Amino acid sequence: MAEEITRLASIQLASVPEETTSSFAGLTEETGSQASIQLASVPEDTTSSFAGLEAQSYRESIRSVVWPDWRIRSTLSSLSGQSGSNYSSNSGASSSNISGASAGTTDFGADELTKIAHRMVSDGYTQRMVQAFKSNGKQDGSLETWFAELDIEWVFQWREYWQHPCLQEFAERWIRALTIIIVSIKELAADFHDTLAVGRFGEVSISAMFVFIDAVYQFSKVENLHTLLQMYICISNASYDILTMHETSWDDKTCEEISDLLETEGNKLMLSMYRIMRDVKDTLMKDKGRTWDYQREGHWVVDTTDNDDSWAIEIMRGGGEVHKKTRLMVDYIALMRKAHASARSHNTAELRELICYGIDYLKDLLLRKSELCSDPRIRYLFLVNNSYFIEQVYGPSTSLDVELFSAHHPRVTLTPECEKYMDSYLESSWGHVMSCISSSNFPGPLGRWINTSSIAKFQSVFRKTYQAQKFWKVPDPRIRSFLWETIAKRVISGYRDYLKEHPYLEKQVSGGSNSPEVFEEMLGQLFEG
Repeated sequence: MAEEITRLASIQLASVPEETTSSFAGLTEETGSQASIQLASVPEDTTSSFAGLEAQSYRESIRSVVWPDWRIRSTLSSLSGQSGSNYSSNSGASSSNISGASAGTTDFGADELTKIAHRMVSDGYTQRMVQAFKSNGKQDGSLETWFAELDIEWVFQWREYWQHPCLQEFAERWIRALTIIIVSIKELAADFHDTLAVGRFGEVSISAMFVFIDAVYQFSKVENLHTLLQMYICISNASYDILTMHETSWDDKTCEEISDLLETEGNKLMLSMYRIMRDVKDTLMKDKGRTWDYQREGHWVVDTTDNDDSWAIEIMRGGGEVHKKTRLMVDYIALMRKAHASARSHNTAELRELICYGIDYLKDLLLRKSELCSDPRIRYLFLVNNSYFIEQVYGPSTSLDVELFSAHHPRVTLTPECEKYMDSYLESSWGHVMSCISSSNFPGPLGRWINTSSIAKFQSVFRKTYQAQKFWKVPDPRIRSFLWETIAKRVISGYRDYLKEHPYLEKQVSGGSNSPEVFEEMLGQLFEG
């Protein structure tokens, strides 16, 4: 049977006009009612011409279904400014919704397409296609007419489109068509007794579409990842729908055969995505080559900077902000998570593994590249920013969450990993500032001299630390607020307490440029770039 399916699927469409529409005439209410009769009552010599009937516009209805926005640059990265310095230019609320936006499901107009499929069955169009195929096979040309009405007649001539630049456009048409085919054969299988003919027609139709999968496999480029994921979702959901048809009179063998066809093609797409992620890994590791330019969305630029030098320079130049390659990888992860959330098939373990691989690889890469920074302060700030950014995509590890609270800012939830980087930054950047204050209790002039000297050193080191970090960046407003308050609690509060213990020192700095109030105000200017 497989050989017969392959033979029928290879039919060429030379005889079908470029703008083929259904050759079936529009039906009046009366003829429409008659057209919904069961397959058994359709004459055996029925062909796809059905002369005398007014043309119907299923094709145009299919084309009009709105397609969701699946750009390679996700909502997560679009929250950043053109410079890429901030991923939340407005408020913490934007960032807090990232995870949900990234993982939201997509149905590619399934509701509208289902309605069109129901109308095609209700009008009797799909039944006639099945009966014509059953009666005359490929000589009838019903498969070509069927595909033309579904807006995918080009699959029979795909070799003419191998280098076509609009791969996404063809994928959208292909997904719409497969959705309608699955809905149609499910409905026919439930309502008509000739389920063998329906199953065979559906199997041949689906098999004939897979030449496009073979073509897409040749386009395994990072720019096409979103296209592959969309097709993967469609195939996964189609397989699920077929396997859940046990309530119909279809036999399990037919369901399994069609499901196996779909699973095989889904595996091809998954293999293509593994190849793409391997290329992404190479791009992240090697700066020499193509790099996604966020300032000119949709363009790839050539970067000839040495790999390690590039990372070190960019981390310092960016003030520890979220790296452009973190944003790039996070975009891919966000798209894959959306695909995983949208796919209804139980067989999505490989996609989940690919997502986990991408996250683990990126975190390991950032840790290794951060070691190129000679200054541990900016190294740990870089790890805080990038780790937290990644967490907004895949979410924190539930059982190990560490919740940090403050009376003046929203709750911040960090993984132990990100918390460790936070503590390392605070210690390396501000721990030595407080150590400048002497703890000696010498009486008399010596004690005053020591205390005055240590306060002067504290003030000098504080200002040097502030100047060094003044233009460093913490894009997320919640993390930025948390750092301000934590530093103030550790440093300014200790400074204020020390002054209270030594009133003569408090009197010296009161109202001046070295007062605790001035230092606290200075902290509020940090991390905004």
